[in-house]
Amino acid sequence: MLATFIIGLREGLEAALIVGIIAAFLRRNGRSLTPMMIGVGAAILLSLGVGVGLRMVETSLPQAAQEGMEAIIGIVAIVFVTGMLLWMNSNAGGLKRHLESSATEALGAGTGRALVVMAFLAVLKEGFETSVFLLATFSASTNAGLAATGAILGILTAAVIGYGLYTGGMRLNLGRFFRITSVFLLLVAAGLVVSTLGKMHGAGWIDAGQAPTVDLSWLAPPGSVQGALFTGVLGIPPDPRVIQVVGWFGYVIPMAIYVYWPKKWRPDARGAVRLRFGIAGALAVAAVAMFLAVGPAQMPSLGAATLVDSSGQTAGSVRTEGDRAIVTVGASESTMPLTEGVVGQHRTVPDAVGYRQALEPVDAGSMPSTLTLDELAALNGGRLPLGINPLVAKGPFTVSWVHSGERQLWLVAGEVLDFTQTDTTTATLSGGGLANSRTLTLSGTLPNGTQLGSGSLTVDAARVQAAEQGALTLRTQGVERTFWGRVFPALLLLSALITVILAERSRRRLPQPDRAVAASESESRRNLNVS
Repeated sequence: MLATFIIGLREGLEAALIVGIIAAFLRRNGRSLTPMMIGVGAAILLSLGVGVGLRMVETSLPQAAQEGMEAIIGIVAIVFVTGMLLWMNSNAGGLKRHLESSATEALGAGTGRALVVMAFLAVLKEGFETSVFLLATFSASTNAGLAATGAILGILTAAVIGYGLYTGGMRLNLGRFFRITSVFLLLVAAGLVVSTLGKMHGAGWIDAGQAPTVDLSWLAPPGSVQGALFTGVLGIPPDPRVIQVVGWFGYVIPMAIYVYWPKKWRPDARGAVRLRFGIAGALAVAAVAMFLAVGPAQMPSLGAATLVDSSGQTAGSVRTEGDRAIVTVGASESTMPLTEGVVGQHRTVPDAVGYRQALEPVDAGSMPSTLTLDELAALNGGRLPLGINPLVAKGPFTVSWVHSGERQLWLVAGEVLDFTQTDTTTATLSGGGLANSRTLTLSGTLPNGTQLGSGSLTVDAARVQAAEQGALTLRTQGVERTFWGRVFPALLLLSALITVILAERSRRRLPQPDRAVAASESESRRNLNVS
């Protein structure tokens, strides 16, 4: 409520001053006030329409889009408040005199129509700025009703002061008034920076700098006066994030130095130009230092991944070497080319790279055409398959073989995330006393040394979890390092460039020394050096 009261009072008072001075001039010169009042009323209605329209558009959007629009409104409000603080810092003392001079020039132009237009535009400008300020403040406020009440009371107070100044019954030191309220408005603007950064995160624009800093809930508990002061007025949440703290101090410190630095210590025009160039250089150095200091995020090295079979026993490993993966199963080792990978979601990793390989079939010439009972039992884990009675089906059995197998490998930042292998050999038995043919899945080593399919292999679950956690850490650090090591330095360089442009403009406006005087001074210095 206090924040919206100050905003309404400041903006309303500026408009009331303009309207009051114009009304006094019109009355003094015998002109009717009706056209001016119609223009003022139209400007007020138009400003209300802007505020209501923005609010209706905002509420009709999805949640993320609402957050984005509130962030844009917050940025515009910060720019307006900052511009007002800077302008008032230089012109608050002579504001009334400047307005009276402008009104005199407008009246001297011929008719009072110029004054009516001047009043309309002044109220429209202040009304539009007030709508944006209040809309941004309402978004950050915990109680919209109190915030609206504060705004209305501020505007009404401004109107009363403006009427008092118009009738001559009230005296107000505008310079002192604006200097005092600037302190509070500076804190409100810093709070808008904090809340706008929060809205930008809610809209998905900024994900970096979201680590918590301090817990202020003890200082500003919800529902308390302190909570209303910190959250509702100053815009400081009970759990500020890193980027919000940086934004608050990054706004308050330079603005407070610029606005409240003692005048006797301020440099002259040439010194101010040199100071701006120095600030630009410092910003550029800071940007380069951050760029060099904050490198890209890296995935932790996890080494080879352990493979386990369907029973959970260790069966081998898989690792990467350059553009291939080495798969070790028992005493055998094979390669898997890492080409034509497909990026996609795997488990909790959205940007995993998947590879697929079909296993080569076993050479049919190396496969026996018959199996004895003992050989069949050896290939079935040491026991005969169910349904085969050795008293009836004594063998040997005629065998036809079918082999199928496939590998799938998923990598994240070059590290093994997951791996599966299905390698199956089926044998269809007939004859040897069997009444009907039987199809079985067999594994192991044939008498001639041929290795049959080893069933299903997967990566150990603990390793998969470690890879997922490493990928999550990589993404988090990647966002942080990209922002602080690339985006933030770019913003510093942009600030340095703008400062250089402003400094150069100020330098060109400096009065150039007379060449004759400069030559005379140079000659005098030369004569002194000779003597």
